[in-house]
Amino acid sequence: MDIALFAALRGPSGRAVLAEAAGADVSEGGLLATASRLRERHDPALVAAALTQVRLRQRARVKFGADADRMYFTQTGLEQSTRASVASHRARRFADRLPGARVLELGCGIGADLIARARDGLPGEGVEIDPLTAEVARANVSALGLDGLASVRVGDATKEDPDGYDAVFADPGRRTARGRVFDPRSYEPPLDAVLEKAGRVRAACVKVAPGIPHEAVPDGAEAEWVSVGGDVKEAALWLGELAGDVGRRATLLTSDVDPQVWTLTPSGQDVPDVRDWGRYLYEPDGAVIRAHLVGEVAESVDGGLADPHIAYITSDALRPTPFASAYEIEDVLPFSVKRLRAELRRREVGVLTVKKRGSAVDVDRLRRDLGFGGRRPGHGAAELTLVVTRVGRDPVALLARPAAQAPPG
Repeated sequence: MDIALFAALRGPSGRAVLAEAAGADVSEGGLLATASRLRERHDPALVAAALTQVRLRQRARVKFGADADRMYFTQTGLEQSTRASVASHRARRFADRLPGARVLELGCGIGADLIARARDGLPGEGVEIDPLTAEVARANVSALGLDGLASVRVGDATKEDPDGYDAVFADPGRRTARGRVFDPRSYEPPLDAVLEKAGRVRAACVKVAPGIPHEAVPDGAEAEWVSVGGDVKEAALWLGELAGDVGRRATLLTSDVDPQVWTLTPSGQDVPDVRDWGRYLYEPDGAVIRAHLVGEVAESVDGGLADPHIAYITSDALRPTPFASAYEIEDVLPFSVKRLRAELRRREVGVLTVKKRGSAVDVDRLRRDLGFGGRRPGHGAAELTLVVTRVGRDPVALLARPAAQAPPG
């Protein structure tokens, strides 16, 4: 889609087509039928653009909830956008620490973070190098009634001057035609260039890949890893007046809608104790692992690690924690497919969940080898979790069940 077609989509004819297409069946057959019907009365190019928006809006509801039905997207813009819950979480820190601050956003994409900050009362200007993406961001700002607080213009982030702004937010590109980029020096623009501009204002936040090496975090910055519903989604570097004094933190949002927010920071327990398997296994949230805060969780559940290099915590105590899922260990066995198959049959297991960490085993193949591949049923009605890991060089298999944890106080 080019800019002219996108402009037409936002015009009276385009809005009419979007309104008619809004309830379309987004399956392949449903879209073809809707397209055929709409093309009888509307321009085919406009119909195609409208149906693309309908399909993208439906996908976007996971990230943006009800707002998605008023917003505009491109395929790449949606994939790379910040989900609304994370953007709102970040915006609150800006609003709490820099109320009313004017923020320059370098690489605003379709405008998710810009919108979240505007909703928290922070005026801002987004800069986006791609003209179509910039138009989409403008459309989203307008669609959500934020024209007075946020604006978007086409520009090159590497050439922007942050003077006159209170803070900078930057979201450098981390994907190329070959896929995701993990080296911060290969971001577009490179992380060093972004940090140079961020250092020229009183406060800044830079969105980075969750896999950023800890040694790439600049001195004085605070690195935050964020998970939503148990999945690590993003990381960010907080700088200047937006940085805390903790160095790093893991933040957990329980869901995308009205989430509870839990945050964990260092307490000095970087090296957990090593011990034999206890009654319970704790699986830390991915944000906790990324932030190197497994020791803090182990301390909170009176536990340690069975292997010092694998982030599985074990304890004889069942303690409430939002930062790890708990399982009651029923058996610990040397890893053997033949023995596991016989044990699962003996226990009449019909539903098997397989987890692994520190093991090269192929989970899908293992499930097939154990008799749980494809649609093939298990051996009974019982449910069980199989955890494949190792202690030292010895592969082990844990048979466990989820443990009911009391909510943390």
